[in-house]
Amino acid sequence: MKLNCIVIDDDLHAINGIKTYINTLSNIELVQSYTDPLAALNEITVGAEVDIIFMDVDMPMISGIELSKAIRHKTSKLIFTTSHSKYAYEAFEMNANAYLLKPYTFARFAETINRLFPHVPSTPQLTLKKEADYFFVRNKNDKNTLIKVRYADIVAIESLQNYVRIFTLNETIVSYIALSEIKVILKDYPNFAQAHRSFIIAKNFIEKVEGNTLKMINNLTVNIGNSYKEDIQEYIKQKTIKTNRT
Repeated sequence: MKLNCIVIDDDLHAINGIKTYINTLSNIELVQSYTDPLAALNEITVGAEVDIIFMDVDMPMISGIELSKAIRHKTSKLIFTTSHSKYAYEAFEMNANAYLLKPYTFARFAETINRLFPHVPSTPQLTLKKEADYFFVRNKNDKNTLIKVRYADIVAIESLQNYVRIFTLNETIVSYIALSEIKVILKDYPNFAQAHRSFIIAKNFIEKVEGNTLKMINNLTVNIGNSYKEDIQEYIKQKTIKTNRT
């Protein structure tokens, strides 16, 4: 059994972003998306019920709050998605099940789905599709637009207070996301390891080891933290060719 969902948002970029998140999960599929809330109203009211409706709040002609009054009965779970926290009270007055404040991360998105559907019949808990080879984040360096990050291109990720710097083979991306959330996304990919409290590195991109310092393929240097030294050293040991010298 798969959860079916509808997305309503007048911002096409926002819809494309949530589509990517939906496609990355194995037990949820998109039935329909709408950039026109009036079209959504006309079709959803006469259509079949769905498991989830993701809906923006601030839309032209009819707001998400107003629209929810007409279609709330057509879904098991209503999730508001918006850039404005000021709508939170009104959203929950409409019996919303969750409130995702843009820009929300994939980890936050997946956690919300898992919380609302902890026991999906005949299926495991929602997990990443194994074939997924990328995720999207908002790039602060490029007007906060969504940008695709391929796992194979990540060299290292650095935590800087309330945001991270993602070093890839081709560019550096700054995004307002916690390192702990990135760790959730990367947990099924054994190539990544935490080398320092503030750094996650791609082990295959280590170019040089000098004492407790790693030099990465992009010339980034990372000091190995004491708490992570054992795991990093074990990896390096496994990859070191042993020679017999007399």
